[in-house]
Amino acid sequence: MSGWLVIAGLGPGDPSLVTPEVSQALAEATDVVGYIPYVKRIQPRHGLTLHATDNRRELNRARHALEMAEGGHRVVVVSSGDPGVFAMASAVFEAVEVGPRHWRNLDIRVLPGITAMLAASARVGAILGHDFCAINLSDNLKPWDLIERRLRLAIEADFAVALYNPRSKARPKGFSQALKLLRQTCEPDRVLVFARSVSTPDEHLRTVLLSNASPNMANMQTVVLIGSSATRILTRDTSPIVYTPRSVGQ
Repeated sequence: MSGWLVIAGLGPGDPSLVTPEVSQALAEATDVVGYIPYVKRIQPRHGLTLHATDNRRELNRARHALEMAEGGHRVVVVSSGDPGVFAMASAVFEAVEVGPRHWRNLDIRVLPGITAMLAASARVGAILGHDFCAINLSDNLKPWDLIERRLRLAIEADFAVALYNPRSKARPKGFSQALKLLRQTCEPDRVLVFARSVSTPDEHLRTVLLSNASPNMANMQTVVLIGSSATRILTRDTSPIVYTPRSVGQ
C-alpha cells in the first residue's frame, strides 16, 4: 500500500474547530507525529501509533514522518492552529528540500486549520478586518534585530499586527522590548488584545490601550493583536467589540 503524509492543523483547541478534512485524515492514519501537547489531543485507537516529541525537534520530527510515509505508512503531522503559520508545514518542506530526491515525489498534503490570530480576532470582533500581518517574536530562528525591524515597519505602514510567541521563560525580555518600540512609534490609545488559549477552558481575553499594557499580560499561550490607528472599540453591556473598519481615511 502506498504511504502518504498529511500536515494538518488542529485549530486553536476546541475539537469542534477541527475541520472535517483533518478529522478524516486522522481517521485513516496509521501514525500521528507532533509536539507532545498536540499529540495529546489525538484520541488513541487500535491501529494508530502516536509519536510525540519535545519542542525544537521539528526537523527530526519531519524526517521521521517522511521516512514512515516512504515506508508505506499513512502519516499525519499535527500542529496547533494552521500548519502553515509558524508551524510544521515549513519544517517538513525544509526536510524534503535537503533529503533524498525521491521524497519530493511522495504524496504530501497540507490541510489548513484555524490559526490563533483568526480565532482571537473572531472572539473580540474583527480587529484584523483590514490589512494586517503576523510576526513571530521568537528569536530562536532569526535575530532580534530583524524582528524589531519588521515590527517597526509594520507599525509604520499602519498594519494591524498579530504577535505570536510573545513571551516565554527562556525569552522573558522580547515582548518588553516590543512594547517599548510600540510606545515609541504609536499613540498611547492604540488598541491591544491579549488572547490566551482561545477556545479552550483556559481562554482569557483582555482588551487594553497601549498605555495600560504590560509584559506579564502575555505568555506562550497568548497571541497579541495590535490594532491599526483606525481600530475601534465599541462598548456594550457585555465584553466590548473590537474591529478595524474596511475603509481607510473615511
